[in-house]
Amino acid sequence: MTEPQITLYRLQACPYCERVVRTLNRFGLEYRSRYVEPMHSERNVVKRVSGARSVPAIIDHETGVTMSESANIVEYLEGTYGDAATDGGRADDDAATDGGRADDDAATDGGRAAGEGGA
Repeated sequence: MTEPQITLYRLQACPYCERVVRTLNRFGLEYRSRYVEPMHSERNVVKRVSGARSVPAIIDHETGVTMSESANIVEYLEGTYGDAATDGGRADDDAATDGGRADDDAATDGGRAAGEGGA
């Protein structure tokens, strides 16, 4: 059996940890949960891997990234494994490059959709 791509250090019933879990699940990423001590001062395993005792913390074995803080982790996962990462960032850039027009050929037909006559 292969080792999961990501190791998540977390607490049970921690809303910040659950936010990261939802993001991991949304992208279909395999991960291993490591539940840590509830007492902050006893989270030595987390301190050894991330330099801090706070959770959630992840290690992405694929990229070599180790980080903590749920907002940072979610941003990292979205940027690395989300739609923008898989399409080269084009999803967000499309509106900027076509003036916000969807694929309606607005640039060539003066903004009229197919089948519409002008005034």
